[in-house]
Amino acid sequence: MRTKLALLAGAAVLASLGACSESSKPMTGDVATTETADPANALLSPWTGPYGGVPAFDKMDLAQLKPALETAMADHLAEIGAIANNPEPATFENTVVAMEGAGQSLGRVFTYYGIWTSNLSTPEVRAVEQEMAPVLAGHFSKVRQNDKLFARIKAVYEGEENKNLSGPQQRLVWLTYDGFASQGATLQGEARDRYAAINQRLAELQTTFSNNVLADEESYVTYLKAEQLGGLPESIVSAAAAAARERDHDGEYAITNTRSSMDPFLTYSDQRDLREAVWRTYYSRGDNGDAYDNNAIIAEILKLRDERVALLGYDNYAQWQLQNRMAKTPEQAMALLMNVWPAAVARVKEEVADMQAIAEAEGAKIKIAPWDYRYYAEKVRKDKYDLDSDQVKQYLQLDKLREAMFYVAGELFNFQFTPVADGSVPVYQADMRVWEVTDRTSGKYVGLWYLDPYARTGKRSGAWANAYREHEMLDGERTVLASNNSNFIQGAPGEPVLISWDDATTLFHEFGHALQALSSKSVYPGLNGSVWDVVEFQSQLLERWLSTDAVTGKYLVHYKTGESIPAELVAKIKKAATFNSGFSTAEYLASALVDLKFHTTDPKDIDPDAFEKQTLAELGMPGEIVMRHRTPQFSHVFSGEAYSAGYYSYMWAEVLTADAAEAFAQAPGGFYDKDLAAKLVKYLFEAQNSMDPEEAYRAFRGRDPSVDALMRDRGFPVTN
Repeated sequence: MRTKLALLAGAAVLASLGACSESSKPMTGDVATTETADPANALLSPWTGPYGGVPAFDKMDLAQLKPALETAMADHLAEIGAIANNPEPATFENTVVAMEGAGQSLGRVFTYYGIWTSNLSTPEVRAVEQEMAPVLAGHFSKVRQNDKLFARIKAVYEGEENKNLSGPQQRLVWLTYDGFASQGATLQGEARDRYAAINQRLAELQTTFSNNVLADEESYVTYLKAEQLGGLPESIVSAAAAAARERDHDGEYAITNTRSSMDPFLTYSDQRDLREAVWRTYYSRGDNGDAYDNNAIIAEILKLRDERVALLGYDNYAQWQLQNRMAKTPEQAMALLMNVWPAAVARVKEEVADMQAIAEAEGAKIKIAPWDYRYYAEKVRKDKYDLDSDQVKQYLQLDKLREAMFYVAGELFNFQFTPVADGSVPVYQADMRVWEVTDRTSGKYVGLWYLDPYARTGKRSGAWANAYREHEMLDGERTVLASNNSNFIQGAPGEPVLISWDDATTLFHEFGHALQALSSKSVYPGLNGSVWDVVEFQSQLLERWLSTDAVTGKYLVHYKTGESIPAELVAKIKKAATFNSGFSTAEYLASALVDLKFHTTDPKDIDPDAFEKQTLAELGMPGEIVMRHRTPQFSHVFSGEAYSAGYYSYMWAEVLTADAAEAFAQAPGGFYDKDLAAKLVKYLFEAQNSMDPEEAYRAFRGRDPSVDALMRDRGFPVTN
């Protein structure tokens, strides 16, 4: 998932701050900046140094965070006040464009805030986050509820000038107006006050939810003795030993409570009791009936979300959330998911039957349970496809895969990645690296790419992308600072980091988000990114280049011999591409469906655990699997609002992805076809949110996408 700066304080930031990131340019629209100079607080200082200025990660001091936020909020309110109280008639330039330039100081502070909360979290960080989240929500409520400001925005939106603006400018005006109107700007009196109070309480609850999940990830670690390592490949054993040493458990082996540690353990461990213990620990995060239990928090979040949208006249939260997304309505989103669900469940039953047969042949005398699925799926993979995941892993070196991504970026985007000298750009972690990105034909500087690849205590699980600074061209060109973040387990010193095929796919996925930021040609900061049910499309599409011949032949080399991965092994990988598609599709769909059900149901007296069980039972959820993200740990949905009632967007994007991938597969030059790649970059990467996503896709593909490609891609029957 791409984490925007504007989302760090919740959805309110996106709605009202717009482009709150670093810029060296002055305010536009005849509004002077009111930034407060404070040389003693590095978090407030404009970014200096090479590459158009870079974050001062080497000067981060947590003690400065709260005062920096307070000062930056005051600066932002002063800037907004100057725009709102401008005596001149409202115009696109002095209102909408001026708002695009406001909040630069706050944007810089948000960059550091996001690093602390996502990459360097500690109890001290969480205490600041818990305190400041409702304060920040209150701040953005003040911005949204500035009557004079909204009146000026409305005047531009309804005025004659708007008719003569360019298409992207009109879209920016509409996005600005709608961002205020849909966030309560039209409310008055008690309704307005209640709306603001709800936002503040939601910010507090969502922060607590996130911190509770992280606390459970840190607190629950399974330590193993040497005799409990049966079935585990050397690479996993080495990583587990390193994780134990990091936690002062020398001589033991740590399976941490994160997906990157849990998943391979469940795949290879032959100790069924330990598999069950690790599985229960992981899927019980936020659901242990202790101080970090999230069920009561979820119930309150659902009630408050429902109450808030009712103030705006909507029947349910999902209706409000999806109105300006590509899906438009929860009914259409639900229809897409349910179109795929029966085929996914049917495939799960087939997969379980294959697993059960192997278990019985081995004399296991068990019925396949959720903690058995990955283990026996790997046995089926070996039996059915003669494909050993650990064998594949020997050819998947993290450093070589990074080089492969650079190659793809060069071929499709004409980008060149060059490592910057150590120490020339500040980093917040010693094992981070930074690359300069240029156009390989002209040599023009594009931006920087930061990589934070390794797991550590205080870093949230999973993988994600950030843009510390996004592209704009309001007053000269502002270049991009993009980053990728992963949680790979570092092995012994000097040993290459070997990862699974799934992890390699995720690496390419997140790099796709970074490429979207780096390729932007957007003039206006507010037009960067995409609508939320399309935001995963570009990254999902980039995954497809991992298995292209140009990548497998040159970059997938054995970590000991240096030999390229054998063609027959690549053929097995491709043949097995739809293997376990029932599991991967059904576990995802279950989460997406439960998310939509939560947000289209009256939340009065709701019990989240009971609701989850009831919903899954009604759907006919196979007992051998669980939701990819169980409700008490569903951070996409309950730690913020970007993906709430919107987790379906991954599947929505997958429809686009499968359809676009077929276009490349059928093109004369295949996945490196120059003409099709040029269209891809122009309409689906460079354009960002300056075009309606439906129009942009038609410009690329020549037609609307078809769900049939997705069904073929996953090996499901096409019923049309």
